[in-house]
Amino acid sequence: MEKTKVQIEIEQFFKNKVKKDLKIHNAYLRVHSEKYRIDFSMNTGKESIHPDQPFYIASISKLFTSVLFAQLIEQGHCSYEDKISKYLEIDILNNLHIYKGKDYTHEIKIKHLLNNTSGLHDFFEDKPVKGKAFVDLILDDPNRTWTPQEVIQWAKENLKTHFPPGERFHYSDTGYHLLGLIIEKITGLSFHEVLSKNIFEPLGMKHSHFSRMKPLEESPYEIAKIYMRNINVTHYQSMRSSVYAGGGIVSTTGDLLKFMKALVHYQLLQKKTIEKMKNDCGKFFLGIDYGYGVMNIKTIPLLMPAKYNSWGNAGSTGSFMFYHPVTDTYIIGTLNQSGYGQKGIKLMLQIADKILKAIKKSEVLL
Repeated sequence: MEKTKVQIEIEQFFKNKVKKDLKIHNAYLRVHSEKYRIDFSMNTGKESIHPDQPFYIASISKLFTSVLFAQLIEQGHCSYEDKISKYLEIDILNNLHIYKGKDYTHEIKIKHLLNNTSGLHDFFEDKPVKGKAFVDLILDDPNRTWTPQEVIQWAKENLKTHFPPGERFHYSDTGYHLLGLIIEKITGLSFHEVLSKNIFEPLGMKHSHFSRMKPLEESPYEIAKIYMRNINVTHYQSMRSSVYAGGGIVSTTGDLLKFMKALVHYQLLQKKTIEKMKNDCGKFFLGIDYGYGVMNIKTIPLLMPAKYNSWGNAGSTGSFMFYHPVTDTYIIGTLNQSGYGQKGIKLMLQIADKILKAIKKSEVLL
């Protein structure tokens, strides 16, 4: 396969996609395949500065949180079957999960939070029973600092639960706030300290950090601007403080490549642990299952051929971080515009398709 040709094609495709969408102000992409000797990073958009700019990775952060849990479980500190009431304070647990008049709080297990089957609300996306949505609160009061406990309390007071634990799937940022608090309870450390100690430092992710904290090494480039309803919220305290364990990591495409490669090659977790994370799933969208922090793009006859199967995670800002096994390729990037989650996943699959076609054209057998 002609490396230069496929790289040029993908770069031009990515640039054209961004150029046509006036809401995308900056975008970043990293494509890496050792098998087919592809490795490049790029930035595009009128406000982008450099391919190595750090950016908010949004819900890709959930996979980091899930890895931290898996490490704790491998070390014997907890179990996926543990009830969350074992670890959380009474103020958090009080009226946490009331569904049709029944309290299901003490039936929620750690695994339910990880794969979004707890039935809990999503403070970020769900429509409140009355009053403003949480996004409106972020935009209306940029200087407000939200603690995880305050966010959970707001969700309890303003949102409805959806079903008893384990019955179905409902994406829940509220659940990942709870997971962050449980990690702090088990370890006796702050969430950002556990991230740094267990992931960033061992992998040399020097330009990655938790929101409001400093990275191991300051990047020469400013954090890429992130937009919510096309408003620049990069430095909104309300945004930075509210995302927490479900979306609060800032990283680069290069650092995310280190993380994803470490997962694929079992450097952070045992193989059996990763398989469980991938396979104990809830149904996210047609063709996408959601395991323990893992989005698993799976075969759908006629709609999604097996050659597109991949796994990783994505965020509502159009961020994506996936490994495509058929081509041994890592596809990582972001569009930095809230509400662009599905667009980011679609873009990732389109890039995988271009690599597949390039391989087929060069008569390389998969």
